[in-house]
Amino acid sequence: MTVWPDPVELHGAFVSVVPLSQDHHDDLCDATEDGELSKLWYTSVPDRAGMRAEIDRRRNLATMLPFAIIDTASGRAVGMTTYMNIDAATKRVEIGSTWYRKSVQRTPLNTECKLMLLQHAFEELDCVCVELRTHYVNVQSRRAIERLGAKLDGVLRSHMRMPNGTLRDTAVYSIIASEWGMVKANLAFKLENMAW
Repeated sequence: MTVWPDPVELHGAFVSVVPLSQDHHDDLCDATEDGELSKLWYTSVPDRAGMRAEIDRRRNLATMLPFAIIDTASGRAVGMTTYMNIDAATKRVEIGSTWYRKSVQRTPLNTECKLMLLQHAFEELDCVCVELRTHYVNVQSRRAIERLGAKLDGVLRSHMRMPNGTLRDTAVYSIIASEWGMVKANLAFKLENMAW
């Protein structure tokens, strides 16, 4: 059985995206504590005690291809992201379960990371669509997704149960292949001109 997509490393000026491994554990533990990300009720970021299990979970699911996000300047892992809900037959992926340490949020790292993952999905994997999802109340994440050029497909009401027991309404966004040229040009412009 062929697994799609194959693991890959992507390298840019600000960030590298590499296959997630337990070698990233300590950096990711430090990263989750920057901003106390694991305490945010509307997202699922592991704490130090749960990091090893979360790395294993992402690595062992057939529908996920997980990555560590490496800050080029420091050489340290500053977050995680994943190709997930992989649909090889239709050639669709979701870029999701993404989080960054607070000190690198709203910096070029996220824009370049998403540009590289989208470029790989559309230009190397020949995807017809890339999805991005977030909790409806996570306004910061929704605005970041919208700045990428993704369009809101809709909201899945009471879509999943959160660790605190609440039900999450999931905002579903997507970029389709015919939009990729415009999205790519926009992201490249933002990176060149620091137009955040």
